[in-house]
Amino acid sequence: MMRIPQIGLLADGRRLHLQDGPIDLIVEARGGDVRAAYDAAARRFTGLLDELCSELPLLRQAADSRRCPLQGIVARRMHAAVAPFSAGHFITPMAAVAGAVAEEILGAMTGAARLERAYVNNGGDIALHLSGGESFTVGLMDRPDAAGLLQTMVVDADDPTRGVATSGRHGRSFSLGIADAVTVLARTASQADAAATIIANAVDLPGHPAILRCPANELQPDSDLGARLVTRDVGALSCHEIEDALAAGAARARPLLLSGLIEGAALRLCGETVVVGAGLQPQRSQPIHRDMPASLMHA
Repeated sequence: MMRIPQIGLLADGRRLHLQDGPIDLIVEARGGDVRAAYDAAARRFTGLLDELCSELPLLRQAADSRRCPLQGIVARRMHAAVAPFSAGHFITPMAAVAGAVAEEILGAMTGAARLERAYVNNGGDIALHLSGGESFTVGLMDRPDAAGLLQTMVVDADDPTRGVATSGRHGRSFSLGIADAVTVLARTASQADAAATIIANAVDLPGHPAILRCPANELQPDSDLGARLVTRDVGALSCHEIEDALAAGAARARPLLLSGLIEGAALRLCGETVVVGAGLQPQRSQPIHRDMPASLMHA
């Protein structure tokens, strides 16, 4: 029997909250028939988790760029987002689940109403819709699990970016690397989600004694990472070690930028930041907002 998700407007009367199991979305639209857009979002959200769960064993397997055995629309989008990385890295479609879900709900909204501006925020992985002269302000966080905004930058309607995602060892998922946060801009939310995972994994100092790691399946028995070692704690690092780890991540990000898989990336570790690409160059400073989502503020 299909579960009934929690669906309702937030106290501000502008934003829609959709929650079902681990999926927790904040949605906002303006311009056009917002009610029709929100109704479409609610309809598409209902049963979406069940669709994903029906293919969960396949979604937890390493992606193969040569074939996709998945059937669902969102599941196939997840696979398409991670496939470009599958030849050189272990990655499963689950690395793009948050971004792919955000895209699906946004697509339902824009298919039901002509909107000027909309976003779907899935725990900090965001799908954007911008038209005309609309823009969106993205905030860089020091780390996803703590309040504190470092910088902001603006995504304009004429920019190619329509997806934002953040990954790192403090996020909702396990990380093979030591980055506090890696925020990626890409043409879609699922692409940003997959790329953020790959770049965050690359910010690392393999074998360093100050880094505590343990098998993922000891922390979560059904983890798609299996017995691969994930980062649990990072001790004191020297300035040079921080630079080396960030340089490794930047080296992974640059080819993705050149190939068009990302529009920009900001890598954060121990108070230091490296930016790859012009898309994430700061445009103005912003005070800390305590109620801000993991990788996003909007204005």
